[in-house]
Amino acid sequence: MTQHLALIAIVVPDYDAGIAFFVGQMGFTLFEDTALENGKRWVRVGPPGAQTAFLLAKAVGTEQVAAIGQQGGGRVWLFLQTDDFARDYAAMTAKGVTFEEAPRDEPYGTVAVFRDPFGNRWDLIQFRN
Repeated sequence: MTQHLALIAIVVPDYDAGIAFFVGQMGFTLFEDTALENGKRWVRVGPPGAQTAFLLAKAVGTEQVAAIGQQGGGRVWLFLQTDDFARDYAAMTAKGVTFEEAPRDEPYGTVAVFRDPFGNRWDLIQFRN
């Protein structure tokens, strides 16, 4: 039996804002944007070549709106692995991604924390071999 993690839902205030950031600024691929009933959409984005994608879930109601950017409880909870930290850090910075800190070397690799426009904290990380 083969299994893998297919999707992770990220709560966003608006589908188009999510697409603008993840595709426009992060360089992710828009895998699908399908209209559903009641104004909902099935929107999947992800890093090029990734097996796991993100489902952009538009917040509905006060509980979901309150969860925007707080799915990790204020911690880094998403880790974007790269094979060339310097290249991706420069590209992301040039496209307006806001890093909370300068890149740093850790025993496990090179890392810098950034925040998406919705409040989620991420690590851009290149692991040591």
